[in-house]
Amino acid sequence: MEKVNPIQTVDSVAIPCPSSYQWKLGDISASGAGRTEDTVMHKLRIGQAVQITLGWQNVSTSVASEVLQAFNPEYITVSYLDPMQGGFVTTEFYVGDRSAPLYNASRGLWSNITFTIIERSGQGGA
Repeated sequence: MEKVNPIQTVDSVAIPCPSSYQWKLGDISASGAGRTEDTVMHKLRIGQAVQITLGWQNVSTSVASEVLQAFNPEYITVSYLDPMQGGFVTTEFYVGDRSAPLYNASRGLWSNITFTIIERSGQGGA
């Protein structure tokens, strides 16, 4: 069976297929949202934003560099597999903190690379 990369491109460039891919949809609430004294939650959703947590396991220094450089710009345009939309979507994201623990320096291997990309402009409306 052919392996399909859930991240087609980053800024129109193909990247190595991640080992893990976790899609998440977060609600964006209005500033007045919260729980009132009658214990009722007033969510006041004004939008939603996609977040995707990505990971690459046991990668070489060259692959680590390729991935980290692709996701280094302040904002990136990513074509990704969206389960809610039922296919690939292209959206602008920014990147959270990146982590890359070293596994073996003499072999140039990294245990993993992990980070989350967050949709820059939330999807309006509730």
